[in-house]
Amino acid sequence: MSEQPDTSGMTPEREVHLAGADGAVLRADNLIAGYLPGVNILNGADLYCQPGELVGIIGPNGAGKSTLLKAMFGLVKVHTGTVLLNGADITNQRADQLVAQGIGFVPQSNNVFPSLTIEENLEMGCYQRPKSFGERFDFVADLFPTLGSRRKQRAGSLSGGERQMVAMGRALMMNPDVLLLDEPSAGLSPVMQDEVFVQTRKINRAGVSIVMVEQNARRCLQICDRGYVLDAGRNAYTGTGKSLADDPKVIELYLGTLGKAG
Repeated sequence: MSEQPDTSGMTPEREVHLAGADGAVLRADNLIAGYLPGVNILNGADLYCQPGELVGIIGPNGAGKSTLLKAMFGLVKVHTGTVLLNGADITNQRADQLVAQGIGFVPQSNNVFPSLTIEENLEMGCYQRPKSFGERFDFVADLFPTLGSRRKQRAGSLSGGERQMVAMGRALMMNPDVLLLDEPSAGLSPVMQDEVFVQTRKINRAGVSIVMVEQNARRCLQICDRGYVLDAGRNAYTGTGKSLADDPKVIELYLGTLGKAG
């Protein structure tokens, strides 16, 4: 059964923010979560992503950005709060169950099988629905033509940016409703960073909702529809990408240290 979050006792700011959450493909309400008992990284974080949206999450190191993604994907224990996928409560469900239900996740590192070919990596992405491989491979190859033309090449021989494309492609093989990206540009050259952002927007325009944690704050805000600034495990600011990029307080407190020319 679908379970709606308890909204009693909300602050006016939080109430206004969550007023736009009806019909969200993915929604997290008042998440308190952490890796160790009694040590919380998230301290009441909220997030929602509407169908077709690209949502960005920025913030200082240690703010809980990646933890928020992992909590929604069942990799970090949620102690308090709820996570909803298309209105259904998925809080603390296993990651493999969430993949089958419509969430794709691309971790920041170690996100390909280096000894397998590109084609074999993509096959692993739809192991729960092997009969859909041909159709989904064509979809991914249309987004990333290089993956189609080099399908027999081992992933371990690819550049960092090319590996990121494989990881994103593999996460798309189950036709997810929403894709979670954990710092997709981390460790890449400026040229490859820009390519990752272009491809992320391309995936979004193909109809996939995206929630992206990103350390390149300025570039993230340039391409996202809405953004969240996390600090100390809770929302510090929310708004459209443009409004956050132009907000004097966000610029002073976060973009001065987080932003990079993009």
